[in-house]
Amino acid sequence: MLSDRQGERQPQWLDAVRQDNLPGLHTLAAGNERDRDAVIAGLTLPWNSGVALLRKRVLLAS
Repeated sequence: MLSDRQGERQPQWLDAVRQDNLPGLHTLAAGNERDRDAVIAGLTLPWNSGVALLRKRVLLAS
């Protein structure tokens, strides 16, 4: 999703995360879902800093 700019796959990724027993990913998924439009834009559009900001947010949360 990150390297191929496939932000449209985010809903499927969120569904897969919800089915896994990985609480840390559940927290990440909840944050992604709150900022859904920004996350999809960051994973899709070539001219934004969404991926960098998402990475920073994930690193700061851990």
